[in-house]
Amino acid sequence: MTATTIEQAETQANWKPAILVKGETPYSWPFQPKVALKWLKNYLFGPIALIHAGLGLFTWFFLTPSLATMQNLVWDWVALIYLRNVGLLFLVTGSAHFWLYVRKGQGSDFQFNKQGLRENDPRFWFKNQTWENMFFGIVSGCGIWTLYEVLTYWMFANGYVLFPVEWLESPIYIAFLFLLIPHIRAHHFYFTHRLTHWKPLYDAAHYLHHKNTNTGPWSGLSMHPIEHLLYLSGVFLHWVIPSHPIHACFHLLHAGISPTWGHTGFNRIQVNKLRIDTNYFHYLHHRYFECNYGNLDMPWDHLFGTFHDGSQESKKRMGARLREQRKR
Repeated sequence: MTATTIEQAETQANWKPAILVKGETPYSWPFQPKVALKWLKNYLFGPIALIHAGLGLFTWFFLTPSLATMQNLVWDWVALIYLRNVGLLFLVTGSAHFWLYVRKGQGSDFQFNKQGLRENDPRFWFKNQTWENMFFGIVSGCGIWTLYEVLTYWMFANGYVLFPVEWLESPIYIAFLFLLIPHIRAHHFYFTHRLTHWKPLYDAAHYLHHKNTNTGPWSGLSMHPIEHLLYLSGVFLHWVIPSHPIHACFHLLHAGISPTWGHTGFNRIQVNKLRIDTNYFHYLHHRYFECNYGNLDMPWDHLFGTFHDGSQESKKRMGARLREQRKR
């Protein structure tokens, strides 16, 4: 098999890549320098990476109060952070939803399940999948995002983090850690996500996210508050390693908007000549539940036997694994 996704129309009702393979990743073994360099180029300069990094820098420098302001917990700047986060979510997630599902800018091209999002369905709050997704993303998602962000800034402003770093002292380190954050988040996501599939946590919280068997952009951050507390907890890393507040800002912003791309319900977003590849990998997780817990370029699903490439062989292996788990 090649590492290139070959696209094909499967049926009139559904669309899928021919076979999903691991792709270009530095974790491939034996190590392939050309593959790793190509992965690195996309990691740093792909459309999604540039959107995330650009928004992270703009948000810190132009949409975040000064640390002096944030030394005291006052409602005005806390509310400003919350409204800013809601605005960022609308900018990214709302724009993707508008293009794909309201304007229908590319019709059903590259759409995995052409039945679309659920309406007049009593399983969802307000009997509407999109409205429920928006509610939990805006209220709980942006609320806990803001809670963690405000607390972290307040700690930086008052000298409570262990190893604060300054621009003039460590500019190379600050830039390096900023660029590394999406990769750190991908590892954190695998283990927290796998934890939420532990039955007590699944029944208490994660079931809410998995009501979205066919996902849309707003499904990404639609989680139970318990899951938001776990999912966004990666920012705690910056309390204990050398960090600047910009790292916390970017870490939480990335966690807030990046789920958009894995939940579009489409394999790509095509706007004129702009092409943003999403992925089939996480769609398969929502379809089958017990596979693909991480991201496509992470090694963990391969190592723990939960990788699903969309083939019948993977489906059979997953079934055998689940039957064995039930026996145990």
